[in-house]
Amino acid sequence: MEYLHIRIIELLQEQGISKTKICRDLDFQRRNFNRYCRDDFQRVDANMIIKLCHYFHCTVGDLFEIRNS
Repeated sequence: MEYLHIRIIELLQEQGISKTKICRDLDFQRRNFNRYCRDDFQRVDANMIIKLCHYFHCTVGDLFEIRNS
């Protein structure tokens, strides 16, 4: 079965940024942010995606990928 993966962890590691820092910088609740990091979501918040793209200097296509479970 396929699922949508948000490459947050990979981008954080590539850029040497901690979860604490990004949550503080973007005013995200850590609990909700961790759910996105685990791909544990049903819907994606468009405003959050825009903030992440600006923060990582990436496109929406760089942020998402489809994976097989």
